Amino acid sequence: MNNSKKLLKLTVNAVFIAIIAVMSFTPLGYLKLGAVEISLLAIPVAFGGAIMGVSSGALLGLAFGISSFIQCFGMSAFGTAIMGVSPVSTFIICIIPRILMGAGSAWAYKLLKSKNVQDNVSSLISFLTAAVLNTLFFVGSFIVLFGNTELYAGFETQFGTDNVIAFFAAFVGLNGLVEAVASAVFGGAVGKAISKLKSQKK
Repeated sequence: MNNSKKLLKLTVNAVFIAIIAVMSFTPLGYLKLGAVEISLLAIPVAFGGAIMGVSSGALLGLAFGISSFIQCFGMSAFGTAIMGVSPVSTFIICIIPRILMGAGSAWAYKLLKSKNVQDNVSSLISFLTAAVLNTLFFVGSFIVLFGNTELYAGFETQFGTDNVIAFFAAFVGLNGLVEAVASAVFGGAVGKAISKLKSQKK
């Protein structure tokens, strides 16, 4: 990679990290309805990863994860609750799933483009992939890391089930659906923009 491409990649990554930071600490990034928290931060992660590749997707996922961890210091009801149980597990659940989500959505876009899939379709699927992976990895990590805690037992009581699959479906609920729909709609709309930016990068 020559210097100009390196500079462009650094610049684009910096712009998207700034977007993630702004969204994280304003109502733009989280829709908070009581204990229900719907995150829209998978959208800029997927957008940046589609433009700049898998490594950028992972980096932006890391930025999302760090912002999510910061939310656990009193800014998120759920985050504060799991932080009270285990700070280490909370750090893991905030960071690792988001890195994997960013890399996964960028890889999905790259794979689709290698198959000559149209930009609007590729971006729609990659954005949807980001939302789905974010939900799957986060909730899956919660079940693995907090499954033996009183907090988890409280959720089981709330949802009226101790079946893992039923719990997963109930826990995801509205959050996952809204995130997936928002990401898919946004992804389809920005397909042409991604195509233009990628051509400028070349």
